Amino acid sequence: MKLKSLYTGALALAVLCLTSCSDWFDVSPKTNIKAEQLYETPEGFESALAGIYILLTDDDCYGHDMSFGLIDQLAQLYDRIPDGTTDREAIYQYTQESQGYGTKARMAAIWEKSYNVIANTNNFMKWLNKNGQRVLRNEQTRNMYYGEAYAMRAFLHFDLLRAWGPMDYQAGKQNLSIPYRVVADNTKQPRLAAETIVGKIIDDLKQAEQYLAFEKNTSLSGNERRYRLNYYAVKALQARVYCYAGDAENAISCANEVINHCGLTLQTSNSNDPAQFDEALFAIYKYKMSDRFSSYFAEGPDFTTQYWISLQNYKRIFEAEGNERDADFRARRGAGVYVYDGVSRVITRKYLKNDQSIIPLVRLPEMYYILCEMSPLSDAPQYINNVRSHRGISRSNAYSSFANDAARTEALSKEYRKEFYAEGQYFYFLKHHGIRTLDYSHEANTDAIVTMNEQRYVFPLPDREKEYGWTDEESNNTSND
Repeated sequence: MKLKSLYTGALALAVLCLTSCSDWFDVSPKTNIKAEQLYETPEGFESALAGIYILLTDDDCYGHDMSFGLIDQLAQLYDRIPDGTTDREAIYQYTQESQGYGTKARMAAIWEKSYNVIANTNNFMKWLNKNGQRVLRNEQTRNMYYGEAYAMRAFLHFDLLRAWGPMDYQAGKQNLSIPYRVVADNTKQPRLAAETIVGKIIDDLKQAEQYLAFEKNTSLSGNERRYRLNYYAVKALQARVYCYAGDAENAISCANEVINHCGLTLQTSNSNDPAQFDEALFAIYKYKMSDRFSSYFAEGPDFTTQYWISLQNYKRIFEAEGNERDADFRARRGAGVYVYDGVSRVITRKYLKNDQSIIPLVRLPEMYYILCEMSPLSDAPQYINNVRSHRGISRSNAYSSFANDAARTEALSKEYRKEFYAEGQYFYFLKHHGIRTLDYSHEANTDAIVTMNEQRYVFPLPDREKEYGWTDEESNNTSND
C-alpha cells in the first residue's frame, strides 16, 4: 500500500507542476487543458491531492523551515551558528538580508510556498465542485477529499497567521495580517484582521469535520490515515486554533474528544520511534529522508552544518542532569538524542532513526498541554503530569499545583521545548505567550539572553509580495473571497 502511495505521489508531483509556478498559480489556457484531462479520472483526483501533500514536504515548507528549520532557529533551540556570521541575533534581521542565516529570503520562500499549496488546494476544490460528483461515484471518497482540502487550507492559513499575525492576539484582533484565499485565481485579495482570519479558519475546519465525520469511530492506531488530514487531526487543529483564540470551552471540548476517541495513547518509550509516530495525529512522509536530511542531522564527526546543541545546553533544555538512565526519555542518550562527548555536542534522533520517514505536524501530547493551559488553574497540573509521567519522569517530580498563571506558563514552556524540539512549535508558543527573553546559555550570563519584541515575533510581508503579489494593500474590502 505504501509503495502504491509513493508511486501515486510521484505521479502527482509531476502533474501538479502543471498547475503551479513561481507566481503560485498558472491560469494559462495550456494549464487549464491539462487540468481538464487530469480531473477526468478518479486516479487524477487522487494524484492531485497526493501531490499537494508532497508540496508540504518542500524545504520552504514543512520539509525544513516550517518544522525543524527556521522556526526552531528563531526560538534559539540550536547552538550552531551558520558560516557568515558570529552573531546568533543576526537571524532576526527581517528587513535586510542577514549574513549566514538568510532569514529574509527564507521567510519570503515560506510565504510563497504556503500560498502555492493553498492555490493548488483551491484549484483542487474547484475541480471537485465541477467534476467530483460525475467522476467520483463513491460519496465517501468525495467527502474525504473535500474534508482534506478544507482542512489543508485552514492548516496553512493558521500557520501563516501565527507567523505574520499579531504578537498578542487578544490585543491585536483587528490588526491586518494576511489574505485568506478561497478562490482558484490570481486576483489580489486584501489582508484581513486577525480575528476575521481566525473565523475563516474555524469555518473551514468545521466544514472539514462534517465531511470527515464518517471517520469518527475509526481508530488511528496503526492507521495510514495519519499521513493525511483525517477527522481527529481536524479536531486537534480545532483545539489548537481555539486555544490560540482564547476560547477555553471549545478548546477543551476538542482536545478531550481527540484524547478519548482517536485510538492513540501516550507512549512510554521512544527508542525505536524518536519522532513519536505512534502519537502522530498527522504527519507527512519525506521521500529519501536520510539522504535529504543528511546535512541537518547526520552523525558527526565534524558538525559543520547539523542542527546541534552543546552538551551543557542539552542538559539545561531537557533537564538531563543526573542519572540519565532514569531521566525523561526525550533526553535519554541513544533514545531521544545522540550525545557526542568528544566534541560536547548533541543532535536529536527524530530524523536519524525514523523508519517511517515522517515529519510530525500534529501530535497527541499537544492536546494535554492545551487542557493544561485552558483548564482552571487547580485542574491544570494533572494534564501536564500525564505527559511527564509517560515520558519517564517520576511522580516525586510531578507538579502538585501552580501558584499562578505565570507558573503554569513556565511549566508549559519547558514541556513544549522538550516535547516539540525540532518540530517547529516552540516559537509559536513563545509568541502566543509574549515571552520576551530567551536564554540560550546553560550559565547565568546576561550576555546569553536574546530579547524578543513585537518586531521579532511578527514577520513582515515579503518585498515581492508588497510589490507584485496577491495582497491588495489599498483595498478596505474585508468580505469573503
